[in-house]
Amino acid sequence: TLCASVPQGSGSAVIDMENMDDTSGSSFEDMGEMHQRMKEEEEVAAEAAATEEDTDYGEFLGMKGIKGQLGRQVADEVWQAGKRQASKAFNLYANIDILRPYFDVEPIQVRNRLIESLIPVRMINFPQKIAGELYGPLMLVFTLVAILLHGMKTSGTVIREGTLMGTAIGTCFGYWLGVSSFIFFLAYLCNAQITMLQMLSLLGYGLFSHCVVLFVTYNVHFHSLFYILWLVIGGLSTLRMVAALISRTVGQTPRLILCGTLATLHMLFLLYLHFTYHKIVEGILDTLEGPNVPPIQRVARDLPDVATHLMNNTAQYIEVH
Repeated sequence: TLCASVPQGSGSAVIDMENMDDTSGSSFEDMGEMHQRMKEEEEVAAEAAATEEDTDYGEFLGMKGIKGQLGRQVADEVWQAGKRQASKAFNLYANIDILRPYFDVEPIQVRNRLIESLIPVRMINFPQKIAGELYGPLMLVFTLVAILLHGMKTSGTVIREGTLMGTAIGTCFGYWLGVSSFIFFLAYLCNAQITMLQMLSLLGYGLFSHCVVLFVTYNVHFHSLFYILWLVIGGLSTLRMVAALISRTVGQTPRLILCGTLATLHMLFLLYLHFTYHKIVEGILDTLEGPNVPPIQRVARDLPDVATHLMNNTAQYIEVH
């Protein structure tokens, strides 16, 4: 029984090993076939996807008609327009951000600088500090424009189509920008240590004296009062600017040229605004009204008489014809 059981046991062991070998062999063959089948399916799917992409790309380029190409052109135009608008908005904000430091000033600082513009500085051995901002000067230029318009209004002068305002703005801004550029050019030649921004600020605050003198003399018509204010207030403002330039210039001759030019232009501009500016208005009236108005009988304050004379001449002309 023991011997029979041993072959039986050994036979059963051999049968088990053969079954395991047959099973494992069939499993590897099945896995290989599955792997080959999956690889073929992936290749077919990749070819199908590539075909679909080519078809879509061809449709987008308009290979199936003009509709696809027209759609692409419209999309490109919309994209470019949006890009230009965004770039413009960004550049505008960047420019405003660049100018912001020049106008970032407190009202109390502007008030103190207005008062200091009428107080000459005695110490000229070292460079004097000059404010590098444009808010105060710009507001003073607009104030001077308003005072000129007020002076023409109180004199009874009326000009249509904004000619008077355009003349006032051109005169004030022309003086501020033009004289500042000219003095800065002279300062460069004379080797003065001053920038264009400081020159604009210095001359702009110097216009505070012009605003005060003209506002008073346009409401109180006395020539003697004007000359007093011209010498006192205008002179103090001029001395303030001259002292600032002397402190930043080396040498007697450069100082004389630079400061003499600035003082002359600044004082003469105040005389021009008080006495000669109204003659520009008269010249404009001569151009607009024609040669029929007697020039000797008309000044800027007699505009109502001029209008009456024109109406009478027009009525006479209508009756004759």
